Amino acid sequence: MDAADLDYRTRTLSGCIPPLLVTRLLELGHTEEVEFQAGRGEWFCAREWARLLGDQGRQAEALEVLAPYVATGWWPAAQAQAELLESWGQAEEAIALARPYAEVGGRPLEFFARLLARHGRTDEAVARLSAGIEDWLLATALVDIAGEAGRDEDIAALLAARIPEVHRCDSPWCCRTGLDPDTAIGLLATIRERQGRVDEAIALLHSRQHITSVNNHDQLADLLAKHDRIEELRAYAASEDHGHAAQCLAEVLEERGDVEGAIAAYRTFGASPEGMWNVAVPLTRLLVRHGRSDEAIEVMHTLADQVGAEDWIVDTLCTLYADHGRAQDGLAYLDALKARRGGEEEWDFFRLRLRLMADCDLLDQAIERARTHAQGDTSYAARTISGLLAKTGRVEEAVAVLEPHTFANRSSLADHLIELGRVKHAVMLLQQRKSESVAPVWPGSFSNEPRF
Repeated sequence: MDAADLDYRTRTLSGCIPPLLVTRLLELGHTEEVEFQAGRGEWFCAREWARLLGDQGRQAEALEVLAPYVATGWWPAAQAQAELLESWGQAEEAIALARPYAEVGGRPLEFFARLLARHGRTDEAVARLSAGIEDWLLATALVDIAGEAGRDEDIAALLAARIPEVHRCDSPWCCRTGLDPDTAIGLLATIRERQGRVDEAIALLHSRQHITSVNNHDQLADLLAKHDRIEELRAYAASEDHGHAAQCLAEVLEERGDVEGAIAAYRTFGASPEGMWNVAVPLTRLLVRHGRSDEAIEVMHTLADQVGAEDWIVDTLCTLYADHGRAQDGLAYLDALKARRGGEEEWDFFRLRLRLMADCDLLDQAIERARTHAQGDTSYAARTISGLLAKTGRVEEAVAVLEPHTFANRSSLADHLIELGRVKHAVMLLQQRKSESVAPVWPGSFSNEPRF
């Protein structure tokens, strides 16, 4: 077993059984196949099989499953074993296993430090992370741990030293080495809030040169909402360009039962086409949650008319039509769109038509039209057609559609084969690989470049 090969296959999900299909095998009762493949270099099978053995109290067997993978020196395998050991109450063994890997920094060090902190060794965790504070990942872990260690002021000083008073970045890509100032400000604000110095935390976040959101959440907006500073949040939402503060405001108002206020928050931000572009999806979800699907559809229809029929807008609109019993209206919209485009309908829009036709009990007609479409013989068209067939229980037909495009659709085809009980065929298909050079193993460390 080779670490570089393991790393490549798991990162690219090529030549291996991916996690979703391991889950599928287990759901359908093919545990023997998962066990067999776990012993043949299939990492995702090994990881899941070891977890299941551990849950059954067969801990020694679980470690035997992981042992060949760990022996390669590959960090993800060591991490998986350390997590199992910790979950079994063997924290010292987990720490001993992870310690050598932590020397490379990055993700292994973050994992190791958090492991130490969870088991009362916060001083060592803080010391190790402080030495790597120039990495935003480690700096974030350091801030998370510092409170328990009573080291907030020490870490705040380290962060403040990385916030220059004279030079401030004029773009997100200015300071591309070390912990960038805006991220340092955000982490310092986290400490100040934890200390009860909320006004100072808010002032710090207002001072950032660039608003940085993670997973569509804005730190300043979340802080204002958490501390019930709704009018400040409302003012911030009016000045923030991405709509994340408006979404935060709407979520707070909805939680308080003010649905109309939440809707108004989105509509105020979305008064311009550019604004609605950013908040249309959360607004439609809000409307749907409260039984107002017709209004949700109108939001997307209006946006499409204003900014043009972008594929994601039309996709969202047609999904709303399909999900709320208005498939015929969706087809009428696509007909009008096709007419505006001179009778042409590219596949991205045509595939939406297929789903709507299927919802109107016109699946066979939809498939026939798909096969005569200009792109109907492509691998991505085959994937769409097979999905429609499988959804209606016609799995054998779905397989036949995909087989001429096997390599491009291996996962989808394997999923159907597993459902049909043709497990060996599915596994063989997934394990096929093109001849390719294997990149060096990723050490689990990250660059010092900022996230944004």
